Amino acid sequence: MLNLLRKSTARKQHAQRLYDGLVTRAREPVFFAALGVADSLDGRFDLLVFHAWLALKELKGAAVAQDLTNLIFTGFDEAMREQGAGDMSIGHKLKAMADAFYGRVAAYDAAKEEQELAAALARNLWRGGQVDERARALAAYAAKARQSLARALPDALDFGPLRII
Repeated sequence: MLNLLRKSTARKQHAQRLYDGLVTRAREPVFFAALGVADSLDGRFDLLVFHAWLALKELKGAAVAQDLTNLIFTGFDEAMREQGAGDMSIGHKLKAMADAFYGRVAAYDAAKEEQELAAALARNLWRGGQVDERARALAAYAAKARQSLARALPDALDFGPLRII
């Protein structure tokens, strides 16, 4: 019994380290400065979802994937509470965020090539924007990040070098 608890605690600590790395990468200034993603709640949400998709795609089947997903949604809940959302509205807002999260993940998963991913990114990160150099650069970054993540996960979170443009 104690061994199970230790394994569960270790897995949750591991998930917390992955989550912290995910948030750190998603908040890198280059995404806002060089790529023009809005430095707003929506922009930060979209970048976190994008990076979560990259990591969760590589973690598919790993026990830590569900713990990481739980932490992501706990983070959403905490962010809404910090902004003053009341208990009565949190459930509805979390449902809307979950719908947006899984909708974006499905759109990114459906992209079979870099150009399709660029189009999905343009729709989500730039709210219906056209596929341009920024979207293509982020799609190319995704391909390189997935290679780095495939080598590093599930042990560590490594998106690789942050060279976007």
